[in-house]
Amino acid sequence: MLIDRFLRASHPENPGTIVVRCTVAASMFIHGGYRVAAGTVGGFGGFLESAGLPAGLAVAWILTAVEIVGALSLLARVAVVPLSMWFIVQLATGVFLVHWSQGWFVVGGGTGGMEYSVVLIACFVSLVLSDEHSRSTHQ
Repeated sequence: MLIDRFLRASHPENPGTIVVRCTVAASMFIHGGYRVAAGTVGGFGGFLESAGLPAGLAVAWILTAVEIVGALSLLARVAVVPLSMWFIVQLATGVFLVHWSQGWFVVGGGTGGMEYSVVLIACFVSLVLSDEHSRSTHQ
């Protein structure tokens, strides 16, 4: 069934994939959780509006909620593929709105660059590909 295909993992998972999945889940949870704890969701919403997105505060809360709830879902191995695709789009948007103009480096050779986002995107792509490979070999 289509819902089972996207929401429930019923195939074995490679230990390396487990490490990647849990690491990116922790990263996204901390990212969203910090934004809530620090009270910066409103500032993020203001930034989104200044970048041309309507309803920036609502979008900021949606992104933050998906980071927190989605991370917990990833840890539980539920909806890994759709969440990974969501995070790929979210991170790529962040690269183009913020990080691209800052260059590559997050620290060291510069600040605010895209390297961390690119690594996370690669990890999420890996989760999607691993899921597809695992499903095709365990049918």
